[in-house]
Parts: sequence; structure tokens; C-alpha cells
Amino acid sequence: MKPVVISGTGLFTPSLVITNEELVASYNAYADLQNTKHAVRIAAGEVDPLPHSSVEFIEKASGIKQRYVLEKEGVLDPHRMKPRFAPRADDQLSLMAEIALDAANQALAAAGRTGAEVDGVLCAAANMQRAYPAMACEIQAAVGASGYAFDMNVACSSATFAIEQAANAVRGGSAKRVLIVNPEITSAHLEWRDRDCHFIFGDVCTAIVVEAEEDSRSADRWRVLGTRLATQYSNNIRNNAGFLNRCEDTDPDARDKTFMQEGRKVFKEVVPLAAAHIQHHLADLGFTPAQVRRYWLHQANLGMNQLVVKRLLDRTVDDDIAPIILSEYANTASAGSIIAFHLHHADLQPGDIGVICSFGAGYSIGSVIVQRL
Repeated sequence: MKPVVISGTGLFTPSLVITNEELVASYNAYADLQNTKHAVRIAAGEVDPLPHSSVEFIEKASGIKQRYVLEKEGVLDPHRMKPRFAPRADDQLSLMAEIALDAANQALAAAGRTGAEVDGVLCAAANMQRAYPAMACEIQAAVGASGYAFDMNVACSSATFAIEQAANAVRGGSAKRVLIVNPEITSAHLEWRDRDCHFIFGDVCTAIVVEAEEDSRSADRWRVLGTRLATQYSNNIRNNAGFLNRCEDTDPDARDKTFMQEGRKVFKEVVPLAAAHIQHHLADLGFTPAQVRRYWLHQANLGMNQLVVKRLLDRTVDDDIAPIILSEYANTASAGSIIAFHLHHADLQPGDIGVICSFGAGYSIGSVIVQRL
């Protein structure tokens, strides 16, 4: 098959930061307000009081110390507890397309390309700003690309699933050069009022250029040796927001209309799935886990990542083998493994092997095995 490379990546990082200290103060103020409001019912044993959160709880549970967000005041307002975004007219660039354009331009510059040289655009993210027209079509127009564009959603695995689609498109000749963007405005679908998950996500956007090796001109190229995708249905990570809600006469602000998870079940079930997936993918390409110079894993939970790699290598490793960006970025859904790759690949040498792997709702797992040229 025609060799395909990742020839450029980009990263848009919002300018606003919410620290754990700020987040805990906001959540605890919200909890106090709710407990006061429902004091009679709490005293009667009808409902349980909302417990306080703490910095220690967050960092022990996740390894997260802060997160970047597109809007801060609304999230930290105990009377609101969600971002406050200004609506935009239909003829204005949407918020999701705006951050995608920033990351896309970085990736194109890294690849030595312009938008006019792209003939395929994939917008792959956990949630889209709207149903249609496709976000990818708007981004395609914004970067000046031709060809086709479409959206795809495989939750936190969207980026790696998109890399396989892009690589296959280039190999098959349906596109010469594909731009993948992963605009994750996770602050809008996180339930900031839930102690068990209010700290998990942050906003960001990554971008990737995939093209034929023979046509690439970047000095920083990674040959895609193989891709592998797998799904296994599970309800343990779910979001029920959708266009049918208005026809069901349900509360659009109900708890199930934002991110929900059974965290312990997810940890217990996904770790062995992800480790086995990577191990089998490597074996089918003739590699052992020990031959991999670096693992760029989905950034959901520090303990989860550490255990996946420990299962593969039978030892604990440091950031040199499996970089962690959670403490700064938090969980950024599909963008997490791409952030890790973008920030932590420059020191690798020609011939080094790496694994980009994401895992999340679905369950879905996508792995991309690459080699530095």
C-alpha cells in the first residue's frame, strides 16, 4: 500500500485557566446554596445533602490540577455552573470552527502546506456544535480547502478513528491530503454541578495533516505503520442530549443531558481492553510493547494510563515512555492523545516506534502505530 504519513499537528489552547482551587470554591458554594434551599427535605431524609469537593480529592482521583476553558465566569458562578457563550449569527464563523481554524493553520504550517492543498476535511470530536450543516464543511470553507468534508463522532476515540479514515482515503486515492480537526468544547457538555465529575474536562482543539509519504515535504514526518479500531457497547459513559429531547417533553437541563459515567466500572473494564488492543495490534505488525519508544495515550485519568502501560511492559514507567498532560489540560476527550503526541515527540529519533491510542465511550478504542522518518 502507498505509505502514508502524519506530516503536521497543531494545538489551540484557550487563554483562560480554572485551577482546582477555583473550581472547588465554586462547587462548594453551589453545594451550600443547594443544601440551604433543600434544608427541610434534607432534614426529613427525603434527599441527601450535596457533599463538598476538595483539591485533594480531585488530584488523587484524576491527576488533574487545572484545565483550560473558553469561558470562565459562567462556570465559576455558583448560580449558573456552565459557560456563558454569546450566540453568533448564521453568517459568522461558529465558535467550534474558530478554534478548529487556529489549530488547522498550525498543522498546515508544520506540514508545509496551505488550505488550498487539502481535499479532505474531517471534524472528529465528542460533540458537535450543531447537527447540520456539518462543522467540517464550515471548517473546510474557512481553511480554503476543496474536495469533501464530514463530521464523525466516536467520543474520546474520535481522533484516532479519523486518522484511520484519513489514511485509507489517501491510500485509496479519494483524497490527496486530509486535514483532521478535533475541536473539543467539553466545558459545554460537562456537568459542573456533579462532585464526581465536575473536575474532569477542559477545552482545546488539535489538528492533524495526513498525506502520502511521497508527496510530503515536512521535516517532521511519521509513517503510519498501522491503524486498528474496535468498539464494544457499554452504557457506562453516556450523554443523552439530542434532537429527540424536545419531542420527549423532558427537561433539557436534566442530569442525563450532560456527561455521565460509572467511573469505577469504566476503569475496571477499559484498562484491560485497551492494553490487549495495543498488544495485539503491535504483535500483528511484528513488534513487542518493549520496542515502542513512546506511548501517547488518551488522557482521561492518571491511574488508568499508568495501569495500561504497566500491563504492556510489566513495569511502572515515567513520562519519557508515556507522557501525561492531564495535570495541565485535564481530560480533553478525543484531543488528549493528540496533545500528548504534539507536545512530546520532538526528541524521538528516526526509526523510533510510537503508539497513539485513545479509548472512551462506546466503548471505543483506536490505535495508530507510527514510525519517525
